[in-house]
Amino acid sequence: MKAFHSDDVEIAYIDEGEGQPILLIHGFASNVQTNWVTTGWVGFLRGKGYRVIALDNRGHGRSQKLYSLSDYSAPLMAMDALRLLDHLRIARAHAMGYSMGARITAFLALANPERVRSAIFGGLGINMVRGMAGTGPIAVALEAASIDEVTNQTARTFRAFAEQTNSDLKALAACIRSSRDPLSREDVARITCPVLVAVGETDVVGGGAEALAELIPGARGVTIPGRDHMKAVGDRFYKEAVATFLADLGEA
Repeated sequence: MKAFHSDDVEIAYIDEGEGQPILLIHGFASNVQTNWVTTGWVGFLRGKGYRVIALDNRGHGRSQKLYSLSDYSAPLMAMDALRLLDHLRIARAHAMGYSMGARITAFLALANPERVRSAIFGGLGINMVRGMAGTGPIAVALEAASIDEVTNQTARTFRAFAEQTNSDLKALAACIRSSRDPLSREDVARITCPVLVAVGETDVVGGGAEALAELIPGARGVTIPGRDHMKAVGDRFYKEAVATFLADLGEA
């Protein structure tokens, strides 16, 4: 992976292929490799003729690890994404985020509408505006000496995933404990670019896709059949829905 500095934070990224650029922003406790490479997204999008840019969010993957609560927020992480586009001299790009990455993508699209050609919110539907409950137990689980100490099942799932991705548990705990800037129904209604919302049918973390799409002018909502939050990420139906959405936008 390559790296650049977003303000004073080192951010790792990939930049592959040619064509219209699409920026990929992964979810909490994940990274470029887990969220986008292993699931086949990078190869799929390159095969469709896109230039694929993806970053490890601060505190994740190969990017710099930070441990203060003030080092993390969706607007800050959206700035990292914007600075990556600046670093690569990309004036305008499609942007797709999954879960936490979808939330970051929403802030990017709201703050910089001229830079975002379209926005794809994967794994986060109506809960984007309802907020995520239960982050305290997840932080405690990440800080536990061992996963064996974690009894909350949801928190245990996050801890297991963080271990699977070889994450810095202390950095992730700071990230999830940080201030969570609210996104209201009125906020998402101000998103002006074309939007696709894609969420698994049994995804209780993200909430319904169509319910969020109804709040955003012209947005499409897609339900990924039979998939939960974790298993929807690399689903073929999800990929084809994104390919159709992007193709319908053409070269504009």
